[in-house]
Amino acid sequence: MSVSTLTSTAQDYLKLIWSATEWSESPITVKELAERLGVRPASVSDAIRRLGEQGLLRHEPYSPIELTDEGRAHAVAMVRRHRLIETFLVEVLGYGWDEVRDEAERLEHAVSDELVDRIDARLGHPTRDPHGDPIPSPEGTPHRPDAVLLREAPTGAPLVVARISDADPGILRYLAEHGVALDTRLTVERDRGYAGIVTVRLGGDRVLDLGSVAAGAVWVAPA
Repeated sequence: MSVSTLTSTAQDYLKLIWSATEWSESPITVKELAERLGVRPASVSDAIRRLGEQGLLRHEPYSPIELTDEGRAHAVAMVRRHRLIETFLVEVLGYGWDEVRDEAERLEHAVSDELVDRIDARLGHPTRDPHGDPIPSPEGTPHRPDAVLLREAPTGAPLVVARISDADPGILRYLAEHGVALDTRLTVERDRGYAGIVTVRLGGDRVLDLGSVAAGAVWVAPA
């Protein structure tokens, strides 16, 4: 069964449940789902129940929400759609990387599987989106980079920016204005955890202080 046969609501729930644990080991809760989707917890509970009846997830009261194999396959298919659309908007249509999230959220429900495959081919089968999030293969295999949060990275080691969260477009613009983007090389000079500030060195001479919110959006890998 293609993910296109699901309702847009079901697509959103499955994608969000899977994405919540892609970069974190903490499963998403009903309350968090409600906050992210802007609906009441009771509405989330009803949707979770229906998805469970369809065999797409498992959930017991006070337990984590777990996707079944079929639910996971649909979730990854939606993630693939979303990230390919974002990449197409940036690379072909000239959108800024801070503009594409909401646009992709709307388009991902309307495109066909064939169009997704054609976008993938047109882009040369990219493995990451404009923010560094891995684009799953057509078989549903993610390509998550071996990266850690900037505030967890060792000091003094040569690093490269592997991912920047797109949760807040304002942070994307802020980081870009200060020279932090995908593949930017840097080193952590000092981590003042007590003050929530990470000091990084860019390009040899430039030093930049990042607050906890900005630093918490950047993932780095060994250069």
